[in-house]
Amino acid sequence: MTATVTAAFIHHAAAFLLVATLMVELVVLKNALTVDSARSVLRMDRVYGIAALVLLVVGFVRVFHTEKGMAYYFSSGPFLVKLALFILVGLLSISPTIRFLGWRKALREGRVPEFDDGARRKVRTIIHAELTLLFIIMLMAVMMARGVWYLG
Repeated sequence: MTATVTAAFIHHAAAFLLVATLMVELVVLKNALTVDSARSVLRMDRVYGIAALVLLVVGFVRVFHTEKGMAYYFSSGPFLVKLALFILVGLLSISPTIRFLGWRKALREGRVPEFDDGARRKVRTIIHAELTLLFIIMLMAVMMARGVWYLG
């Protein structure tokens, strides 16, 4: 029971952290970059990646070793949608992460990275899409927990 509760807590905490880091990135990227704001975005993106990895690993620990068991989850439509959307969010995050990692040289030199208005709009649009998908994932989690759309 303790392992189940601990895994659920870590899973939910990582999910909240994922949303929080995206929100920070979205707010910071609303204005022109400075050296400090670019460093903050790079830091938040690192935390985002760690939180996503923890969320995925602990989620699969829950699926295979706790809770209702693997058969329940893989017979759940909402779980399968949730997993597919999580993969999509991960794929969407690749482009901004590559861009942010490209800022490291400029930041080491104490310069503001190049990031024009078009690039800012594109990255912010991607972050908005990620946040929207994460909220749909939350809906799928509620449906899954209630046994809605069970395929088995």
